[in-house]
Formats: sequence, C-alpha cells, structure tokens
Amino acid sequence: MHFLLLSIACSVAVSVLFKLARQAGIDLRQTILLNYALASALCLGLLRPDLGALLHQPGLPWPLLVALGVLLPAVFIAMASSVREAGIVRSDAAQRLSLIIPLIAAFTLFGEALLLPKLWGIVLGLAALGCLLYKPTSTKQVASTQGWRYLLAVWLGYGLIDLLFKRLALAGAGFASALLLAFLLAGALLLAYLLWRRANWQGRALLLGLPLGLLNFGNILFYIRAHQHFSQSPALVFASMNIGVIAVGTLVGALAFREPLRAVHWLGLSLAMGAVLCLLP
Repeated sequence: MHFLLLSIACSVAVSVLFKLARQAGIDLRQTILLNYALASALCLGLLRPDLGALLHQPGLPWPLLVALGVLLPAVFIAMASSVREAGIVRSDAAQRLSLIIPLIAAFTLFGEALLLPKLWGIVLGLAALGCLLYKPTSTKQVASTQGWRYLLAVWLGYGLIDLLFKRLALAGAGFASALLLAFLLAGALLLAYLLWRRANWQGRALLLGLPLGLLNFGNILFYIRAHQHFSQSPALVFASMNIGVIAVGTLVGALAFREPLRAVHWLGLSLAMGAVLCLLP
C-alpha cells in the first residue's frame, strides 16, 4: 500500500510545485526540460528498457512516438497553467477524468462492446468535467475565469497521451522503452523550441527541474510497483490512485492554498469519484 501512497503523493506534489513556481515567477518550460533529462536517466537506470530492440523493431510507430514527444511537454505546461488559473483541486480532478477519453475511443473507434457500467462512468465523468469547468462571473470569488480553457487542455491532453501509450503497446512497444523514447523526444523538442525562442535561461528554473523529474518519474515508478504488488487486484490500484489523487488534491488545494470552490465544483468532485468507481476494470 505504501507504493500507492507514494504515487499519490508524487502526483499531488507536482501540482504543488507548479503552484509555488508560478508564484515565484519561474519559467516552467525550462523546469520541464530538465525534468525530462532526469526522468530519462532514471527510466534508463531503474526500468532498464531495451531501447535497441525497440529501435530495430520493424514498422516502429514513429508518428505515435513523435505525437507523444509533442504532447508530453505541451500538456505539462498546460497543467502548470491550469494549476495557476484554476487551482490544484480542479486541475488534479481534470487530469484523473482524462481516463474516459481512451475509453470513448475504444468504443467509438476500435469496436469494443459498450457495457452499462462503463457507459455510466462516461456519463458521470463528462458531467463531472462540466461542473469542474464552470466559471463564475465574479472574479472576486475565483482568481481567473480563463482557467476552464487550461482545464479542458489538461483533460484532453492527458487522455490523448494515455490513448497513445495504449496504441504503442498494441504495436508491440514495451512500456519502459516507449516511455524512455517519449521522454527523450519530448526533451529534444522542448529544447529546440526554447533555443528557437531564444529563452532567457534561469538557473533556478533549471534546478527546479531536478525535484520535478524525481516527482514525475516517482509517480510512474510507484504506480508500476503498486500494480506489481497487487497483481491480483488491479481494480484496487486503479480506484485508489484516481480517487486518492482527487481527494488529496482537494485537501491540499482547499486547506493549504485556500482555493475557492463553489457548490458546483464540489458536485463535480463527487461525480468524478463516482465515475472512477463505475470505470473499475
């Protein structure tokens, strides 16, 4: 169970780091760049992917890998902006609700049977998202009314990333190898973008990439370890991770950062937990 708790803690800590970094005026693009360098090194050292076998695989799905290389940093930046504008509570919930996107794709694009519990999960998830995207008219109650755009980007982005990883697995790419290659591509593309934009390099932004890389990779590693430990109960890991991040993110955002939430947002959080339970594998 400690693997699950550590994975939840790492996931929420990323949002907290984004919140604090934005308040300090740090260029998070540079932080995210160093994050991928460290995450790649940790992936190579701890997961030991067979990258050579992946690169020599006939018909390697480069379009999927390149799409991941673009989406990973873009969605991380969107997450940072969402935390700043909409808060930790709603951002973490939107990220977790992204799990319904690959599910919708499975039913609409890949011909899987639509079972009633999954249908209810999709309906509840979309309803929850609608509640979380709600923007009040009073700017005194919420710092920004533009946060819904970032929330939507987080939901779509993480959902597409999940879908791309699933398609890579079906194409025969091992998870660790695909993850490493996606990290390397993401870092290379983000570096090229920053050089093209002639970024004003910040030492503190680069240093902050080290804890971000540890938290980002730690979230993935501990989640994998939890699945290995509870190999006979994948539903326990799935539900605990998603509900745990929503619950802990709510506590941290509402109590530590005094994020203002309306009744409709609390309703959205409740519906999100209901959706996770309906979508249990």
